[in-house]
Amino acid sequence: MSAVRLGGDRVLTQGALLWGPGEEWSVEEIRLSDPVDHEVTVRIAACGLCHSEEHFVTGDLPVPHWPILGGHEGSGEIVDVGPGVRRFSVGDRVILSAIPSCGQCRPCLLGYGAICDEGYRAVSGEALADNRRRTSARGEEVAPFCNLGAFAPYVTVHEHSLVKLEKDVPLELAALLGCGVTTGWGAAVNVAEVRAGETVVVLGLGGVGAAAVLGAVGAGAERVIVVDPVASKRELALGLGATHFFVNAQTATEAVREETWGVMAEKVIITVGRMEGALLQVALEMTSKLGVVVPVSSGDVTEVDAKLNVTQLRGYLRSVKGVLLGGGSPKRTIARLVDLYAAGQLPLERLVTARYPLADINRGYDDMRAGRNLRGLLVFDGADR
Repeated sequence: MSAVRLGGDRVLTQGALLWGPGEEWSVEEIRLSDPVDHEVTVRIAACGLCHSEEHFVTGDLPVPHWPILGGHEGSGEIVDVGPGVRRFSVGDRVILSAIPSCGQCRPCLLGYGAICDEGYRAVSGEALADNRRRTSARGEEVAPFCNLGAFAPYVTVHEHSLVKLEKDVPLELAALLGCGVTTGWGAAVNVAEVRAGETVVVLGLGGVGAAAVLGAVGAGAERVIVVDPVASKRELALGLGATHFFVNAQTATEAVREETWGVMAEKVIITVGRMEGALLQVALEMTSKLGVVVPVSSGDVTEVDAKLNVTQLRGYLRSVKGVLLGGGSPKRTIARLVDLYAAGQLPLERLVTARYPLADINRGYDDMRAGRNLRGLLVFDGADR
């Protein structure tokens, strides 16, 4: 469905909504507002089916307002610009950043836009421009996830959430940089700080795990060991540059010990579909002295029962480092990833395992749950491939 202009500065289109935990995504009519101060309207080309939205379905993440308009890993072309916008114009190709960077709060000024103070709005759905929810469906306010809501052919977003795409990257692939690739690659390069010659373990091979593999390989790791229970992902992992693949952590731990003559892995990155507290100890047992564990995955946000042997942690000077959207500045990381793709050093095309129209979004998430995808993409009419 193309956008239809209504009265009162409203646009009628379609979007995928979640009305409560345990439900399926409902594709139905939504109403968007025209852009106000510092906002633009973007025609979406593609949007990744990220696991983050799945946490709303399972109830892992609390929701202050239902329904949610999903979609936070998108790209497209600006079709309308509101007052006060100076850095973007109609016709610009853009990537939507899952976390806005205001550039003025303390984290942003310190170079950590991934934890911008405005990030709390990711679930509230309150627009940065006026603190309102101006998207609606069935006569009710809708909360666009991450202030984006890119499970729709059009979105109205704040310019703080945009990165201009100035190099020749297909919009369909550029969508992956809005969250998954930036998160996984950044976890390996920015947070774990993988160095040449190191051994890296990646627990879980979805879209984020695959990007972590690419980051570790690009950083020059000698061994990149992937652990995932879906045996059919072996060829996908090796195709990304992984050196080893195992279907369980016990076998992987034994192999790491043998391959490294007991030194173990300098870096262990957790990118499973759902984080469990016990995984920290599993990762720690794979980690070398002075090693780093980077838990990327989300889980039940109320869970506080993390399993961790403190003696093993402090006695070997190991560390656990948190990460969100690749750490540091997402916009800077996205720009770097664009450069790497343009230089032929980041094979984004290997990450997309299936494409779906908006109407098939639930099939896409079924495929994700079954382990059939690294990353599924919603692709909209007219997508630049």
